[in-house]
Amino acid sequence: MVRRRHAARRRQQWSTFVSDLLAIGSSGLSAYRNALSAVGENVANADTPGYSRRTVRMQAVDATGSMPFYKDQVVFGGVETVGVQRAWDEFKAAEARQADSAAGRADTRQQWLGAVESALDDGPTGVGSTLTRFFASATTLAGDPGDPLKRSQMLTALEDTTRAFRSTADSLSRVSDGIASAAKLDVDSVNASLAALYNLNGTIRTASPGSSARASLEDQRDQLIDQLSQKLDITATINGDGTVSLNSASASGVSLLQGTGPGFVTMNRATDGRLAFTLSIGGSTTPLPVGSGTLSGYADTASQTADRRAQLDALGADFVATINDWQAGGIDANGNPGADLLSQAGGATTMQIAVADPALIAAAGTDGTANGNLIALDGVRASAGLEDRWGGIVSQNAQVLASAKSEAAAADSWRDFSKAALDGVSGVDLDREAADLLRYQQAYSASARIIQVARETVQSLFDALR
Repeated sequence: MVRRRHAARRRQQWSTFVSDLLAIGSSGLSAYRNALSAVGENVANADTPGYSRRTVRMQAVDATGSMPFYKDQVVFGGVETVGVQRAWDEFKAAEARQADSAAGRADTRQQWLGAVESALDDGPTGVGSTLTRFFASATTLAGDPGDPLKRSQMLTALEDTTRAFRSTADSLSRVSDGIASAAKLDVDSVNASLAALYNLNGTIRTASPGSSARASLEDQRDQLIDQLSQKLDITATINGDGTVSLNSASASGVSLLQGTGPGFVTMNRATDGRLAFTLSIGGSTTPLPVGSGTLSGYADTASQTADRRAQLDALGADFVATINDWQAGGIDANGNPGADLLSQAGGATTMQIAVADPALIAAAGTDGTANGNLIALDGVRASAGLEDRWGGIVSQNAQVLASAKSEAAAADSWRDFSKAALDGVSGVDLDREAADLLRYQQAYSASARIIQVARETVQSLFDALR
């Protein structure tokens, strides 16, 4: 009777033992299959922008069993998958966004200030060179004021100068329009990203934490935040449920994204091309300061371009007044007081030569000297300093452009360094994935071996009972 009870107990222990082995083996197969799947997903997305490396978190399963070579009530139940975890560092991500925002501003300034430099055109057909040729032609005419050819050359040089003013003004106007168009595209992109991020917040709330789907949604969320940070300076706060709230980094009290809805950014352009931005959210509209990002770069270069246009218009107006005043102080070839040679109804784009007859150049002085007024033009040229003022406009923009290039180089280095640091945490290292693949394959094989041992044990028990 006692032997039968002991035999029954041993059969129960062996039954529990085999059951535990099967549970351990099957849990391992399931867990390591998930881990191998994560490795495969990492390898497949190694070059996918915005993808963060996935790892499968596991934990031991607590179970109660009785095994012949362990004490009773042994805790030994295998392993289970807890969830999928993204490799991410919020502090490194925040620094990368700041660097991206600074690089966006610097690169935009470098690009458009370079366009302004090209528009100013300090070459042979530019304003500075044509001004010098005009005054030189007047000096040449002073040597023989009655020569019709030299009079025509002076009038042609004057027309070339007006053409240079108009061309430069038109080019600067096109640069200003280009800045506004590019800024409008970025504003539209900002509004689209804010709306998409608001909708994504709602999806993230319903996604199961620790799931692969949740990890993919968080990748999308961070990509949208990165896109926004390139265009304007923001502060992103990840909430406990995985959603994000956005504020302006230049004005912490200005919210770009809140629970009631996304903000809407509007660009306002002044008549001279300067740009400003406003934000509408929650039924109110406030100015939106932009201290960094491409929008900041557009606002800065729009202001710089407006300054250059104003300087050019002022220089053109002074040139027209200077030449007409000088012309009025002399006598033309017909013996009449000099009439206006130039006209300008508005800015430099409207500058025109007002006469077509070379004889109307007032070369003679009021005292009857044939070249008296032409000789006086040298003094007018020196006192007006038109060529020096043009050189100052070009030099001022060149200095700002040189500073922008230095800023862009430093900002690009910062961006590359910070993104490399973030990629070191969240990026996929194929060597590491290969090592994990080998490790998980071995663990998977070991789990399969446990099941095989359980099967062989059962078979041995059946054979012993025959």
